[in-house]
Amino acid sequence: MLRVDFNSPIDPSSHQILDDKRFREHLPTVQALEDAKLVILTHQSRPGKKDFTTLEAHAEKLERLSGRPVDYVEDIFGSTARETIRGMKRGDVVMLENLRFNAEENLTLKPEDAQKTILVRNLAAMADLYVNDAFGTAHRSQPSIVGLPLAVRTVAGLLMEKEVASLSRVFAGAPRPVTFVLGGTKMDDSVAVAQHVLSSGIADRVVVTGVVANVFLMARGIDIGRPSAQLIEQLKYGDQVRIAADLLRTFGDRIVMPETVAVREDGEREEYPVEAIPSDAPVLDLGVDSVQALARAIKDSGTVVLNGPAGLFEEDTFAVGTFEIVRAAAGVEFSVVGGGHTAVAIEKLGLEDDFTHISTGGGACIEFLTGKKLPAIQALEMSKAKFG
Repeated sequence: MLRVDFNSPIDPSSHQILDDKRFREHLPTVQALEDAKLVILTHQSRPGKKDFTTLEAHAEKLERLSGRPVDYVEDIFGSTARETIRGMKRGDVVMLENLRFNAEENLTLKPEDAQKTILVRNLAAMADLYVNDAFGTAHRSQPSIVGLPLAVRTVAGLLMEKEVASLSRVFAGAPRPVTFVLGGTKMDDSVAVAQHVLSSGIADRVVVTGVVANVFLMARGIDIGRPSAQLIEQLKYGDQVRIAADLLRTFGDRIVMPETVAVREDGEREEYPVEAIPSDAPVLDLGVDSVQALARAIKDSGTVVLNGPAGLFEEDTFAVGTFEIVRAAAGVEFSVVGGGHTAVAIEKLGLEDDFTHISTGGGACIEFLTGKKLPAIQALEMSKAKFG
């Protein structure tokens, strides 16, 4: 029984899968199990979302990519699933229905409680060995992630192993200097990473861009303009401004911030020093001077961890900062990317092969980099202690 993360962007009208990256990342594990009776568990979206749907298209996609017939079963652990699995031969592949169609899979539980769920007890009864390859959900304490490993002998899949090994190298043995580039809008995650890597000495410096940079600029006493300040208020990041101020007081010489930014004025890109940001214009990118300065700091690094875009890169006018920082990071000796929007920008530039590791799990990757042990990793260790 193999748990993967095939959760993918889907066209709401045609239900076609728009990006098969996660399928491709899991293929080595699927191929390594070619002599097994392979039962695949995965999910798509969550209840209430437009893309919360069946896995029929996912089974077809895996069949095309793997070159092996994949039997989609519209059931999770009922009689249809049990009978199909009983009739399997070695080399057969079955994909069960979206795990999150079962209400228990949407719960956050301790491993001991997750093990007692009806979902886990029924799935475990159909498995000889459980392989968790779903790094993208490794930060979730859901039954298939933390309960099944206590109910049946469990091992990590090849993608899970690759993710943990690559991200662990950031903490020990990475070429120095180590630079973390934190951007995007997930400020609380970025601050937690910055706190951990600065206080532990893992990072030699932290470069901030995007909304993360705006919060640090506010913490420095800079007026970033009403639209950008309102966004931070809407995101409820007021407390993050205070934490950023504490980090600047303690580690100010190791935190690199932009000194110029680009805003939208009358529909055009205009650039200003941070001390002169117009009160009514939103900050949407780094200024060119700052792009050059931050790119130099990145190029001088032995290791770069890159997470989050530098601006509204979906618009060509404001993509300069994100694209140039990606190009700078692509040239370093050891480079790790936190997935999500950053990975999209890298794909747009065709630079995937120039990075050491592009994570498949945005949330899981960030949580790992804060120094926390992920629930899935803890569950794997518990399974090893229990089953050997």
